[in-house]
Amino acid sequence: MTIRPGLLALTLLLTLSGQAQAYSYAAAGKEPLIDAREALLGAATDGKDASATLSEIANELTYLEQHHKVELQGPLAAAIKGKDAAATAALLNRAYKAEIERRLEGASQNLGDYQSAKVLVVKSKRFLDVILPSLSEGDRKAAEQALAKVLDAIGNPGVFGVGAKPADAAAFSDAEKALMAVLAPL
Repeated sequence: MTIRPGLLALTLLLTLSGQAQAYSYAAAGKEPLIDAREALLGAATDGKDASATLSEIANELTYLEQHHKVELQGPLAAAIKGKDAAATAALLNRAYKAEIERRLEGASQNLGDYQSAKVLVVKSKRFLDVILPSLSEGDRKAAEQALAKVLDAIGNPGVFGVGAKPADAAAFSDAEKALMAVLAPL
């Protein structure tokens, strides 16, 4: 049996384009709040000046303070100056919780756009992954399960429509509330 070169080229092209598209879901990119974590915790532990790092994330902190009603900049600067690594970590977790809330709100508003919703949920997972070590084992499992339900609730476009699953706004809302309830003590 001979495969025609054109058919082979088309098959290869479809295979490679499918992989490239699947990779785009990762939505890698810089997250200044996550990137600054080690520098801020190190500064709090060693008593070093962290003003440069704080100024790099000032826009993100200001946004969270204005839109998610959480005070971060003043207490974070005070915790670092006071060499309080535990308070610094707690304040960063509070910022990450607000980022998760922000990303999931965006995903909720974009449930009709699978790609956008998935990217926002995946980005929220990056923040959750940083918070998880500070949670109890039971809360870690509950948070991971809730986020998995959020991801499932955004649906799936299927492959050329085959296996498509519509988004479920009610399930999304329930899973989002469950996740935020686990993170409430932060």
